[in-house]
Amino acid sequence: MFKHIASFALVTSLLSPVAMASEEHSINPWTQCGIGAMVFNDNPQAAAISNVIWDLGTTAVSSNISSESNCEGSEVKTAMFIQQSYNNIIEETAQGNGDHLTAMLDLLEVDAAAREDVLSGVRANMAQTVSQPEYATSTTPEKAEMYYNALIINAAQHNPA
Repeated sequence: MFKHIASFALVTSLLSPVAMASEEHSINPWTQCGIGAMVFNDNPQAAAISNVIWDLGTTAVSSNISSESNCEGSEVKTAMFIQQSYNNIIEETAQGNGDHLTAMLDLLEVDAAAREDVLSGVRANMAQTVSQPEYATSTTPEKAEMYYNALIINAAQHNPA
């Protein structure tokens, strides 16, 4: 349990600019959904830590029971998809294309003209992220959240509203 807390705290500190930027534009299911959001609704870091401790974040991105008004729509569906198929998505991101990427961008409703720019930005963000030593010890839900944050930032920058 303490390993998860320490790992999450380290990952959160590495990605705090990404996480803060994503909060400005959209919902982050790992911090705004699930049991953590219900218990720690005014403290996103505590909510995320709680979700990781409880069930490695799977409830936060797979259920909207505890936070129905927040946890619906294309962003949450996209987060769920990333959580469920992270290994395929990260591999296809490195390759530059693939069915999982197409499905992910469809779920997020990214405009066709913006997709190449969005993926290019995500690829650059994730290349930097995976080069950090802490990435290797992060759990799959933590890695999925990192990816989601990079995707949301790039989609907001490149996708017409």
